[in-house]
Amino acid sequence: LLSLVAEVCCGFFAILILSNFWFLAVLYLVWLYLDWETPCTGGRRSQWVRSWTVWKYFREYFPIQLIKTADLNPDHNYLLGFHPHGVLVAGAFGNFCTGLSFQNLFPGLTPYLHIMPIWFGCPFFREYIMSAGMVSASKESVSYVLNNKGGGHASVIVIGGAEESLNAHPGGLTLNILKRKGFIKMALKHGAHLVPVFSFGENDLFKQVANPRGSWLRNVQEKLQKIMGFALPLFHARGIFQYSFGLIPYRQPIHTVVGSPISVKQNLNPTTEEIEQLHALYLQKLRQLFEEHKRNYGIPEHKSLIFE
Repeated sequence: LLSLVAEVCCGFFAILILSNFWFLAVLYLVWLYLDWETPCTGGRRSQWVRSWTVWKYFREYFPIQLIKTADLNPDHNYLLGFHPHGVLVAGAFGNFCTGLSFQNLFPGLTPYLHIMPIWFGCPFFREYIMSAGMVSASKESVSYVLNNKGGGHASVIVIGGAEESLNAHPGGLTLNILKRKGFIKMALKHGAHLVPVFSFGENDLFKQVANPRGSWLRNVQEKLQKIMGFALPLFHARGIFQYSFGLIPYRQPIHTVVGSPISVKQNLNPTTEEIEQLHALYLQKLRQLFEEHKRNYGIPEHKSLIFE
């Protein structure tokens, strides 16, 4: 979805360059140069954009709901690990980039959804995603958000990244997390409390072509992902007037459950052992969150998370 909108924006920019209004494109390039670092310094959110009526309909379509399990003290900064990525990342976008659900449940906290830096190089598109509250997923950007001495900032990171979207099959519970420890190190360096977040229903919005590990399709997808920086899952869902085939996501409820915070003491130079210990604790709390809530959202008792 992001790719499609970004392509439209790039196409419009190309048309602008080739038209009689080319000088507007040149002015925008100057602006882009001067504003290049903004996605790494907290972005430029707009409550007006975040409150567009279209996002209300977007949330109600599935519907998307944010569930609170514990208070988050606004005197601290937090790093929220979002799972799973899914194909659309609808739960993360709907809850942290639109409306007032997060602010109402967690007053005093401002959420920042970190996405791949590549998206901020796209003309015009970058302005929209920053307005929605998205910022770069670079180390500098995460550090900027978590370095707020007064607290009240929440970095939201989709831990599994683009690679995890290749596991987004209905009912799938496989998370790419065992080798992902950079977010743990960032939390330690800034003393940001860790909060596991699991979005039930995220993987049920689309059907994806079978791509088990080792298959030729999966190998091609993984190679393309390494080259381009984002994955290309082959998926389908429903159409506008029929339910058999199309690219519109299925109407499946999404319940994004925000877990209890894991207290983290600041450590500017954490050792490998300390990172491993906190990572193991995070996995334990994430699994506990899933097990405590899975019955409420139609997950069979015998199913559990798979970490890889």
